[in-house]
Amino acid sequence: MAQTKLEYDIVIVGGGPAGLAAAVAAKKAGTDKILILERDTRLGGILLQCIHNGFGLHHFGEELTGPEYAGRFVDEVKELGIEYKTDTMVLEIAAPKDSPVRQVTAINTKDGLMLIDAKAVILAMGCRERTRGALVIPGTRPAGIFTAGSIQRFVNIDGYLPGKKVVILGSGDIGLIMARRLTLEGAEVKLICELMPFSAGLTRNIVQCVENFNIPLKFSHTITEIHGKERVEGVTVAAVDKNRKPIPGTEEFVECDTLLLSVGLIPENELSTGAGVAIDSSTSGPVVNEHMETSVDGIFACGNTVHVHDLVDFVTAESLRAGENAAKFVQGYKPKNPQHITLRPGNRVRYTVPQFFESNESDSNVSIMFRPTDVYRGVTITVYSNNERIKSMKKKIVRPGEMQVVELTPEQLAKVKDNVTVAIEIPEEDVE
Repeated sequence: MAQTKLEYDIVIVGGGPAGLAAAVAAKKAGTDKILILERDTRLGGILLQCIHNGFGLHHFGEELTGPEYAGRFVDEVKELGIEYKTDTMVLEIAAPKDSPVRQVTAINTKDGLMLIDAKAVILAMGCRERTRGALVIPGTRPAGIFTAGSIQRFVNIDGYLPGKKVVILGSGDIGLIMARRLTLEGAEVKLICELMPFSAGLTRNIVQCVENFNIPLKFSHTITEIHGKERVEGVTVAAVDKNRKPIPGTEEFVECDTLLLSVGLIPENELSTGAGVAIDSSTSGPVVNEHMETSVDGIFACGNTVHVHDLVDFVTAESLRAGENAAKFVQGYKPKNPQHITLRPGNRVRYTVPQFFESNESDSNVSIMFRPTDVYRGVTITVYSNNERIKSMKKKIVRPGEMQVVELTPEQLAKVKDNVTVAIEIPEEDVE
């Protein structure tokens, strides 16, 4: 097979909302030779199948559907003259030590095998859904078991209704939204089961998609068996204890012809690990600094590749930062007062992004994103450095399904020393 040799300043892997925003920011920051590589037939990523509204409230200040939100960035990419290749699969990213070049290997039917030299690479591959295989649910292997995202594509893009009687396992946002969508299309959503005592989705989706349509939702319940040979005929649902183990005697058979799994997302990072990028076990995404640069010089990451977001507006904000800093890297920018300041999740915090600061000097505010471990009320979010409180802010309620953001001003960042801890402080008796 013939090989095509190409050279660019920045190569962006992924043409979804993260990759598009990063490309726009990099171009506006003064870097011209940018290439977006997208494996689907169109730019826009997962937003193309998210036809519900609720996107853009933070970034654009108005409610948009997923395709409308993606369309604005696609239009901007085209107006700025940023190059992109669709139907293109990236096979490998290599970052040889002591070399200013990152090598991207990609393939498509038009150009064949491409070897692309880039001064910087931005990883924006998004995430994939956890499947039945990861859950190890006992039972047969009949037709009618889908992930929430695949059903979303079947209904919203392909125009197929996969079933008439549906049970949903998990209360992730896509599952909640598809419960409403399937109901509107004439299917009966018999039940939503959630293993945890709280929802993994946004509160607005619980209200708008479940409560407003009177769809039954059971917390602390799971599916213990799938019935049916050719097609799903029903599932056995059981309550679980505090250790998330099924409680004997609570089993209940629910008739259905479709099981929809909304049991979490996993950042897509096979290319990242192949390039030698360090992965955070809590997020399953790359370890990044405040500039969204990974542990490998010149490789940046943003969006759901880094950690799973609940709002695309947060993805955009993070990706704009990644694109701007990748452009600065290409232009030879060096951090002021370089050091390695570790960020740690404190009490009741599951993880933080970024995981470290490259410097305690900045010209603008620095955002720290994190998720709580449980539902807490009347909390104080605090940021400490070497036992000195740098910042605190009060919140009425925090939930694992909703991303939290705390910003440090340049003056607060200057107080940071060896390490930083983000914690949620709360009276113990107020825990839900």
